[in-house]
Amino acid sequence: MAKKKKKKHPFLKLLLILVLIGMLTYTYGTYVEPKQLTIEEHTIPSKNITDNFDGFKIVHISDLHYGKYYQFDDLQKMVKQVNELNADIVVLTGDLIDKETKMTTSIADKISAEMKKICADSGKYAINGEDDLNFDEWENIIASSGFTNLNNTYDTIYKNGYNSILLAGISTMKDKESIINKNQKTENYLNSFEKDGPIYNILLIHEPDYIDELEDNKYNLVLAGHSHYGQVNLPIINSLLYPKGAQKYYYGHYKLKNAELYINNGLGNTDFNFRLFNMPTIDVYRLIKK
Repeated sequence: MAKKKKKKHPFLKLLLILVLIGMLTYTYGTYVEPKQLTIEEHTIPSKNITDNFDGFKIVHISDLHYGKYYQFDDLQKMVKQVNELNADIVVLTGDLIDKETKMTTSIADKISAEMKKICADSGKYAINGEDDLNFDEWENIIASSGFTNLNNTYDTIYKNGYNSILLAGISTMKDKESIINKNQKTENYLNSFEKDGPIYNILLIHEPDYIDELEDNKYNLVLAGHSHYGQVNLPIINSLLYPKGAQKYYYGHYKLKNAELYINNGLGNTDFNFRLFNMPTIDVYRLIKK
C-alpha cells in the first residue's frame, strides 16, 4: 500500500517566517541600530560668509536622553566622535537628560566630567529641551562641562577679524512663554545696529515647529532637535510618531523664507528603546563663502 504524503502547511511556514523576521527586527532595532552612531556632513554656502569664516565648522548634537536607554558608554563614544571632528563650535539643542532618569549628584558629576572633554575652538553652547525642565541639575551640568547656557540669549563669535557671527538660543516651548518674548533680547541686540552688525545669524531651538511664530525672522540658519525622526523611519511612509512641536518640521532639511532649517535626529531614544532605518547622528555643518 502506498504511503500517504504529508500535507504541507504553507500558512504555518509563512507564520514562522514572519515571527523570525519580527524577532530579527526587534533585536536589530533594540540592540544594534541605537548603537550605530553616524556622521552627516552638510555644506551651507552663503554670500554673507567672509574669508575669515569660510569653512567654519559647526557640530550639532541633540536629544541624548541620558539615563534611561542612553548610558555612560554611549556618552563616551559620542564625545570621542565629536572631538575627532575638530569643531569650531559644538551646539546641543536640548534633552540632554531623559525625563525618567533618577538623577543623583554622582550621575550629574559623571555627565559633567565627560561632557567637559568635548573640545571646540570657539565655544560650546546648549539650550534645554522639555525633559531637561525636570532637573534643577541641568544648569549646573551645562556650566560645569564648559557649555554656555544659551536659553533666550545670544553670543557673538569672532574668528581672525572684526566681523562676527551671532549665535542665539530659545529654551524649550513647554513652559508656554511665547517665542517672541524668548527672542526679545536677541531681537533688541540686532535692532541696535544701523549697519555693521553680525554677518550671519544662527538660532538654536529645541522644537522646530515654533520657528513659524517668529514673524520677523532675522536668522540665516536654524538648528533644532526634538523629533528623533520618529525613531522608526520606514521607507516611503516615514513615521507617524512625531511629537508635538515637530509635526510640520520633523526630518532633515527645510528651506524657510529667510533661513535654512536643519533638524538633528537625536542620539538617544525616548519612550521606547527602538530605532529602525534611523541611526543616531551627529550633524556637521560647514559655512562656505559663496
